[in-house]
Amino acid sequence: MTSKAIRFEIIEGMRQKYPLRWLLKFAEVSRAGYYKWRKRVSDPTARIQEERLLERHIMAIHRLHPYFGYLRMKVALKREGLHVNHKRVYRLMKKLDIRSVIRKKRRFFGKQVSVVYPNRLERLFSAEAPLLKLVTDITYIRVGEQFAYLSAILDLYNNEIVAWQLAERNDLALVTKTVDALSERADLTGVLLHSDQGFQYTSNAYNRKLEKLGVIGSHSRRGNCYDNACIESFFSHLKTEKIYLVRPQTMSELEQAVEEYVSFYNNERFQKKLNDRSPVEYRETVAA
Repeated sequence: MTSKAIRFEIIEGMRQKYPLRWLLKFAEVSRAGYYKWRKRVSDPTARIQEERLLERHIMAIHRLHPYFGYLRMKVALKREGLHVNHKRVYRLMKKLDIRSVIRKKRRFFGKQVSVVYPNRLERLFSAEAPLLKLVTDITYIRVGEQFAYLSAILDLYNNEIVAWQLAERNDLALVTKTVDALSERADLTGVLLHSDQGFQYTSNAYNRKLEKLGVIGSHSRRGNCYDNACIESFFSHLKTEKIYLVRPQTMSELEQAVEEYVSFYNNERFQKKLNDRSPVEYRETVAA
């Protein structure tokens, strides 16, 4: 079907000969949409200002979520009250030279058995005590011209980062080391651990690890980032408040930056959800 913009142009050229309501009905467009288009093309200054506003919003969202493609960018703009066609978002992102960096997916050949847990967390991002509900995920971080991967586990009781690991490879070893690091400090029997359906988290080896530790597994619905929003929020804060400022060039620099930020986040960064206390302050205050 011809695009709406072209149909509006045709209506504009024919409206002197035919009633507007006929043309709108024939073109299957709304009167409001037509007048909105007419106002936009008749006032190029307003169009330019609107484009610049959208570009600023897109750049701001991209800094927080550099992994957003044009479809997720469209949703993010909508959540800010900006209803933009996905084709326009694609065009503006291309103009701004914005590309999403997507976690690399490893291809597997042959029949692969995987374990997918039900979504036991169901977006109930709170807990009545420490180490009852945990969420985990992996994010990429640029190191010089390469990428490193950070695996982290967050406690939903107080949003505290209770374990993390860095690696140059996004693989099963990264997530198992993260779980092991926490299990060495705490008994995880009966603890709920929620993740997305990445290949590491659905592998038989990961499932056996959880069973051995007595951990209850939980998975997000496929392709639904909001099911694990808390850990995504932490990664966003880490990048904007530390990584993008120091721009580590080596793994040792990155490890130092992550260690410093996790310490700051856990011990000093107050959160409204925690009555303006840091995660550790909140945990210690409640326990006192």
